[in-house]
Amino acid sequence: MTVERLNEMLGDEHRSTLTEVESKELLAAAGIPVVETRLARDRREAAATGLSMGFPVALKICSPQIVHKSDCGGVRLGLNTPEEIQEAYDGIMEAARRHHPRAVIHGVAVQKMAPPGVETIIGVSRDPHFGHVIMFGLGGVFVEVLKDVTFRIVPVTPKDAQEMITEIKGYPLLCGYRGRDPVNLDALADLICRVSALVGNDPRISELDLNPVFAVRRGP
Repeated sequence: MTVERLNEMLGDEHRSTLTEVESKELLAAAGIPVVETRLARDRREAAATGLSMGFPVALKICSPQIVHKSDCGGVRLGLNTPEEIQEAYDGIMEAARRHHPRAVIHGVAVQKMAPPGVETIIGVSRDPHFGHVIMFGLGGVFVEVLKDVTFRIVPVTPKDAQEMITEIKGYPLLCGYRGRDPVNLDALADLICRVSALVGNDPRISELDLNPVFAVRRGP
């Protein structure tokens, strides 16, 4: 990523939130693994993008004003044909405009379906007294219900990251259970450190949520 592109995304004082496509571009430039994601501005472009990526794919509404995409019907998963993508695109647009009539909608994010794994969350917020604070825990749609998370002040060390992983109640899920493969704990700890470095190096980032982070054997 060029400095000009970074400043374009983070330097506009009138913008408060990056889109998912922009966020993943920023994360990838920082060495943080993300699924392939491209912006499609209409139903035909969405279908062509999905076809070029290879099925199955997911569609998500792309708007800086719509943060909780699932809540407004802005997500479709497991799409396997161009026809399914076009139908999903129309449904997403209709639902998004109904729930958020004033939102600026760029299109949809087309992305490869991620392999299943343990859903975790890595989040960052900026505390007025301590600066950036990083969070790790079980993620997915139940994060606000389970609240199985732990915190550290940025920057975190590899030791800090490893301790964060072992502190959550769901830690046994990451170690393998009922015949399931354990996840790559070292790679997960490295990811926490990379996110810490990203926000620590750029004070313009005030908040960041990676949810879900799929933890699997080969890495998150």
